[in-house]
Amino acid sequence: MALQAVIFDWGGTLTPWHDVELADMWRAICSPHLPADTVETAAAALAEAELELWRRGAEEHRSATLAELFALAGVEPTDALLDTHYETWTPHTWTDPAVPGLLRALRDRGIKVGVLSNTMWSRELHERIFARDDVLGLLDGAVYSSEIPWTKPHAEAFRAAMDAVGATDPAACVFVGDRPYDDIHGAKAAGLRAVQIRHQTTHAFTRPGLTPPDALIHGIGDLLPHVETWHATA
Repeated sequence: MALQAVIFDWGGTLTPWHDVELADMWRAICSPHLPADTVETAAAALAEAELELWRRGAEEHRSATLAELFALAGVEPTDALLDTHYETWTPHTWTDPAVPGLLRALRDRGIKVGVLSNTMWSRELHERIFARDDVLGLLDGAVYSSEIPWTKPHAEAFRAAMDAVGATDPAACVFVGDRPYDDIHGAKAAGLRAVQIRHQTTHAFTRPGLTPPDALIHGIGDLLPHVETWHATA
């Protein structure tokens, strides 16, 4: 059986990796909308809540949403504040320039294209980003953890992504991501092939006993030869 699908992580995979300080991001988001004497407290609470929800996702594999984050921090998210949230994150959300050509090449070969992202953001936000970068129409399906009970590396998250693109055999699917545990170990445990993008902070997310990837690349533009080899020999 030829490859059925290639499914991608989003942040650090379809987008270049960016190091950010959550407290600084939340301070920039809150400053235009909250009284000056409350900004520091609110930003700290939001950063702490976000870190707690990411911890829960990593350790318990339970998903979260932006609404849950704001509720946990005790901050009311107005429409204006949410707009600023999007604008503040925009420089970190641009799709890698190599992605559109890669996705077209996969689809030209009859391979479905999917996304599976651990995210607290809504589908609407992600589709807004993909539409902005002219890649939304190149996706056959997408799953955002904000819409399901699980986060990667839970096997049900990978099964949901396969269902979203109409793939039936995990052995005929490839997952591409940057996190050694969430993406690579999780995909391999669910029966998929896995390709790891290695960037400068990958080592911070590793842990003992992880299953190695089937291939290691240093940029999304290096993926296609691996896929072509597997597609031809499947």
